[in-house]
Amino acid sequence: MTDKTPVIRVLLADDQSLVRAGFRALLDAQPDIEVAGEAADGGEALEQVRALRPDVVLMDIRMPRLDGLEATRRITDDPGLTDVRVVMLTTFELDEYVFEAIRAGASGFLVKDTEPEELLRAVRAVVDGDALLSPGVTRRLIEEFAARSKAPGAAASLGALTEREREVMALVGIGLSNGEIARRLVVSPLTAKTHVSRAMVKLGARDRAQLVVLAYESGLVRPGWLG
Repeated sequence: MTDKTPVIRVLLADDQSLVRAGFRALLDAQPDIEVAGEAADGGEALEQVRALRPDVVLMDIRMPRLDGLEATRRITDDPGLTDVRVVMLTTFELDEYVFEAIRAGASGFLVKDTEPEELLRAVRAVVDGDALLSPGVTRRLIEEFAARSKAPGAAASLGALTEREREVMALVGIGLSNGEIARRLVVSPLTAKTHVSRAMVKLGARDRAQLVVLAYESGLVRPGWLG
């Protein structure tokens, strides 16, 4: 690592001090990650995000005063915070609020008892934008709750995509990374990334997580479909 390597700044938002302490110890031990601040509730998290502008917020869903879902919505709705990525923390894998958070703009989620290596991979991945967090679990959750959320214009909006962009979006929808998409389609990772980026721009998706939601809501990907 050189001095020019950017350090990923993380904000920890959880009402349990032991959880924050554990995450802080793990993250601060990494040469490319630092904990920029902590918050014990959603309101404080929102204040800290606006003051510190972290790269990533690890946001607990259930907190006092203002819950993580509403805090996430306010962060992702703020034009001045478009570079901040929110990762939801939950105790249960299939938590319906996680899906709502992803629709609101969260970039993914992690179960609190995830392995340390997975947490570190997730923080780096969400900043890099290469892969949806915990793709298998996220896909199961979206399959579980996508039917509850109707987006009438979702299917029509796919008309703006080229055939290749639709194909790439479907592969994003089943949780494939850019590298995996490139191998599946026999193209370069850069080409795959370009197609993903163009699909996101055309559909107004904040990141890959929202692209996955749109893939299901539009019917491009169906529950149980493996590509």
